[in-house]
Amino acid sequence: MAPLLWIFDLDNTLHDASPHIFPHINRSMTAYLQEHLHLTEFDANALRQQYWRRYGATLSGMMRHHGTDPAHFLHQTHQFPQLEQMVVRPPRLRHALRDLPGKKIVFSNAPQHYAHAVLKLLKVADLFDDVVAVEQARYRPKPDYYGFRHVMRRHRVTASQCVMVEDSLENLQAAKQLGMRTVWVDAGSKYPACVDVKIRDVMQLPGVQHRVLKS
Repeated sequence: MAPLLWIFDLDNTLHDASPHIFPHINRSMTAYLQEHLHLTEFDANALRQQYWRRYGATLSGMMRHHGTDPAHFLHQTHQFPQLEQMVVRPPRLRHALRDLPGKKIVFSNAPQHYAHAVLKLLKVADLFDDVVAVEQARYRPKPDYYGFRHVMRRHRVTASQCVMVEDSLENLQAAKQLGMRTVWVDAGSKYPACVDVKIRDVMQLPGVQHRVLKS
């Protein structure tokens, strides 16, 4: 039986954010920490990475330790005047997604305005039934369980009816612990226990969907 709900991460899952977008976000976040915490660029960058490693998101550390307004932080750090030139659109992405049975949503730690803009540039926005961004998760980014549970409540599904497609192993571990099926988008050779199916990129999904449904 086909899964009722395919849950896709956005960055480095539906598109490659590493060449242009992630470096831009990292610079923007470092600059934000510099300005608002009165740090040197070196110290701000180190703290940004520390929070990312500890909490899975710089935002979480800023909220926890500095009382940062999450809406302001995300607005300031996700400004992309040249986003169209920065998004790397995978070939045949639309074809691969269209061939998957069932309902599809995006579940991202990014803010809504950015997620919708990227999906539009990828020319796949109309293929998704919903976009659940960090605002809807009450600014509790993956791998926090809150967002996963919010998605299930919102779409009235159980974990066993969901397939999580992600590049982040930590996020897949959370999904698996809740009872979801998991697809890891990764080019490496590791195959951790929390991964049901591993693919190099999303374009491989239609060819392995039978394995996902059996898992």
